[in-house]
Amino acid sequence: MEDLSEEHLTAFAKRRPPRQNALVELRALRPFLAHLRVERGLPVRAGKPASPADDLTQLYVGYLRTDRGLAENSVLVYAPCVRNFLAYRLSKTGSLAIETMDAETIRAFLVERIAHRASESARLLAVALRSFLHFLFLRGKTPRNLSPAVPMVRTYRQSAVPAVLSPEEVERVLSATDRSNPRGRRDYAILLLLARLGLRAGEIASLELSDVRWRAGEIVVRGKGPQQDHVPLPADVGEAVALYLRKYRGASISRRVFLRLIPPRL
Repeated sequence: MEDLSEEHLTAFAKRRPPRQNALVELRALRPFLAHLRVERGLPVRAGKPASPADDLTQLYVGYLRTDRGLAENSVLVYAPCVRNFLAYRLSKTGSLAIETMDAETIRAFLVERIAHRASESARLLAVALRSFLHFLFLRGKTPRNLSPAVPMVRTYRQSAVPAVLSPEEVERVLSATDRSNPRGRRDYAILLLLARLGLRAGEIASLELSDVRWRAGEIVVRGKGPQQDHVPLPADVGEAVALYLRKYRGASISRRVFLRLIPPRL
């Protein structure tokens, strides 16, 4: 363990045939290696010196984590998009020359890179680039804010499930839930949290038993990054959650409020 390094990660990823995507594994393993370096004191081995593009990307990642408070999953989406843009800039000009960038450079990059992407992937690339350009302006690295030069990615109406339901539709969904079994009781409590409190799916999945404060009549919600919110617990929501916990959740070593119905019950 003490000699674990980037070379070991690369060798592990290359164990698969060339047709397999090793890049996905490396992206997952590198944060784990960084964690071990902090928690276990693993030495940081000297590698190739960081380039100006690497330094700028690290500054941006620090801005996302500290100034914006983004969750790590969001950082892992934004950072590769920025590296992609900086690599494009280097390939076209031979240097970053951030201060000389213009709207035409940005549009040319997007046109080239989103041609064969899915709409959601193209949208994320545009969002990340817009965020990065705003960061450059805030840090004084560009004379003007170029983020408005990033065009909106076209999406189509009704191409996915509607994002918002009417109150009548919400009540129909709630009434359609079969509450005669553990699954239905769990799902009904989850649907109430979604409908009455507007919580995200990830926030509900991460709820722990200690987050439900019965005496205070509130729930502690862990949002993106380190954010925590205290939201009121309506009577009907509290009743549904309490009934699920008392009669249908069952015993488990997990502290999560909502558990799987099949082993492992976590």
